[in-house]
Amino acid sequence: MTTLKVGIADYEEMKARTMRIAKGEEKPAPDDPKVWFTSTESFAQILSSGNRELLRVIHDQAPTSLEELSQITGRTKPSLSRTLKTMATYGIVRMEPGQGRKLVPKVLHDRVTLELPLLHPSEAKGGHA
Repeated sequence: MTTLKVGIADYEEMKARTMRIAKGEEKPAPDDPKVWFTSTESFAQILSSGNRELLRVIHDQAPTSLEELSQITGRTKPSLSRTLKTMATYGIVRMEPGQGRKLVPKVLHDRVTLELPLLHPSEAKGGHA
């Protein structure tokens, strides 16, 4: 499996960066984060201990449907569906077609690295160490 590199940036920072990239003023580096969260709180919520356990169950037991995953975990299908849909938007899991209309959850990464600036970017540029 692979490592997913994520970053934290508020909405305005992400919007400004996206505009600079669109205008050709900035080119994303190959080692830039591929996924961005707007806060450390949202990052922690998505990768809570319960959700990491869910990822381990999916990886280790390879359920063939949400119904099977629900039986394994004791979580309701609607709850699992919401959680997995959110994780999919961040590129953590993928829902693949299964038999009939069933969806099969697949974990895409076995590790996450976080790039977290300790200072606001504008403060860090001219600041002192």
